[in-house]
Amino acid sequence: MNINPNIEKPIFIQIAEQLEDSIFTGVFPEESKIPSTNEISALLNINPHTVLKGMNLLVDEEIIYKKRGLGMFVKEGAIEKIRQKRQGQFYNQFVAALIEEANKLHMTKDEIISLIERGFENECNSN
Repeated sequence: MNINPNIEKPIFIQIAEQLEDSIFTGVFPEESKIPSTNEISALLNINPHTVLKGMNLLVDEEIIYKKRGLGMFVKEGAIEKIRQKRQGQFYNQFVAALIEEANKLHMTKDEIISLIERGFENECNSN
């Protein structure tokens, strides 16, 4: 986990995003225990309340849950929930902006699809 206090994004959001990413990539499988608030705060040398605030975001999104006396655990179905969330964010951040710019350029749907296919081909050829 790596927190950057010099960027505008609040630390508790950075913590939530990094925990979410660790869950999504399989570092913390569904139904597994995640590090405690105190463990994360000691690791990152930040206030435990800041860590808890980030964790509570994931609790509110039903990605993690608390087992009384045992700690926080990854909820079953969390990976699919994260995937859906990220697909929505991807649409909002990239696809909607792409379509808006394409409309300004008077591009057709077929022209946009052609550009995307070219991008995939270029990416496949570079790997």
